[in-house]
Order: sequence, then structure tokens, then C-alpha cells
Amino acid sequence: MNSAFENPEWLNYHHLRHFWMIARHRSMTKAAAKLKISQSTLSEQLAELEGWLGQQLFDRRGRELHLTDAGRVALEHAETIFTTGHELITRFRQSGETRQRVLRIGAVGPLSKNLQFDFIQPILADTRTKVVVVAGALDELTRQLHEHKVDLVLSNIPLRADQEQNVFNHLLGEVPVFLVGGKKLKLSPGKFPKFLKDVPLFLPSRQSDVRADFDLILANAGIEPFVHAEVDDMALLRLLALSGEGLALVSKIVVERELQSSKIKFMERVPGLTEKYYALTVRKRFANAWLGEIVEDFRRRLRELAGKG
Repeated sequence: MNSAFENPEWLNYHHLRHFWMIARHRSMTKAAAKLKISQSTLSEQLAELEGWLGQQLFDRRGRELHLTDAGRVALEHAETIFTTGHELITRFRQSGETRQRVLRIGAVGPLSKNLQFDFIQPILADTRTKVVVVAGALDELTRQLHEHKVDLVLSNIPLRADQEQNVFNHLLGEVPVFLVGGKKLKLSPGKFPKFLKDVPLFLPSRQSDVRADFDLILANAGIEPFVHAEVDDMALLRLLALSGEGLALVSKIVVERELQSSKIKFMERVPGLTEKYYALTVRKRFANAWLGEIVEDFRRRLRELAGKG
């Protein structure tokens, strides 16, 4: 037996949970209200935890509390401890016959449904696994990550460190971006990007990095685009691509199931332009080997798709 467990210094999990709540809300007042205890009691418990660890866990900036470097390390360990405890309870409350693993996935609203399906499909081969998918805005899904309501978030937008220091961006892969048009489309011959002059375009909204890079390409070529529609939903952008009323700027994964069909009349890769996809978690490493294997399998899938571009 490990000697550290024979004569342990026991961690006060009660204080650790209260620290987690303060970190979540960045406010002693809000955390105390959520926990239904007085602010003075919460402050005393934080001081006891800091004294026991020998480290200051927060810096006060104005009315907000911000984690110190030691605080960020403590928070990562706290989340691991709470998740492991939840998994332990779940494991022993279910019999071997009915035991089921639950993978809770958040998906940023505009994200390609093809990408979500490709991520989920291999998981469904295991009948012991239940998949729960929640769609929403990035900020709402980030909140659910912190509260352990989802295990990871699929996104085409990374979180900046100044937006959220406690969420990590795991790059899943990069997929080439194409201009795609349906059967009715009529285009004048020419080289990219000159042939785009006066061609109706269906583009992602300006929140997209792909859109910003595409606009820059056209600006450098001296082309004023004819933007027929701006759409932040990839399912709708795919339908517009197939309509034949113009060209849609889409990641290859958005139209991967139509590539071999007669629905696509025109498809040209935009040189140097790719869309990146991420799995966002509250840990630097994935919670367990099973989840890590799922992510690595999907990375291989995206590499194969990009290689065929």
C-alpha cells in the first residue's frame, strides 16, 4: 500500500467545494448566496483552505476575484476529484447488467451536423454507452462545462485565455474550405478568385474566422463580393450551397455526404483556407482513457477527410 495513504493528511472536501463555487462565480457574495451560507463563513473557510495549502488562491481585482496560478492548479485538481467522486457513486449504484456510461456533449449551435454525427457515430457501436447532445451558445455551454453538466464541447471557435482561463482548447483537426454550388448554377469561366466577380455568395457570418480570412483574400485581389446571404447555421448554408442560386463557402465536412452525388455541380477549394474544430474541456487532459480514445479516433477521421481535399 502507498505510504501516503497509510498516514494521510486528509483534504477537507467541504472547503474544496466552496473554493470551487467561488472560482465559478468569481465573487464571494454570489458563491455564498448559491451555497446558502453567510459571506463571512465562506471567507473563513477559504482562508482555512489557503492556510492549509500554504498558497493564496485568489487575487482581488475591483469587485471580482481572479484565480492565482496556484488557484488554477487547485481548481483543476478539484474538478478531477469531483468528477471521480461522481463516477464512483454512479458505478456502484448501477448493477453490472444495467451499468451504462453516459457521454454528455455540448455542440455550438451553428456547428456542422455532419461533424457532430461523425463524432457520435462510432460511440453508438457500444450499446453500454448513452450519448446526450446539447446544442447552445458557446458561453452557455462553457458554463455547463464548469458545472460538469457536459463532458466536452464541440466547437469551431476556440476560447481565448482572456475569455476563460479554465477551459482548454483541444484541436481536433483542420478541414479544407470550398466554394460549392448546386446543379442550377451558371458560372463564367475564370481563375480563382477573379471568376467570383458578381457571383452571388452565401457566406458564414462575420463571427467566423473562415469568413474573415475569405474577405481578406478577396480584398487583396481587389474584388468586392456580392454577398447574397450571411448564415451562421451550417445546415442552412449546406442547403443554400445545393440550391444552385450561388456559391456557398463551407468546410468540406459540411457537404461530405453530397460529394459523390449529382447534387453538387461546382466545387473549388479556396487556397490556404481551412476551418479548425476543437473539443473544449475543463482539463488539460481528458477525464478518462475512453474519452481520449474517442477524440483520437475522430482526429484520424478529420485527417483522412483533409487528405482527400
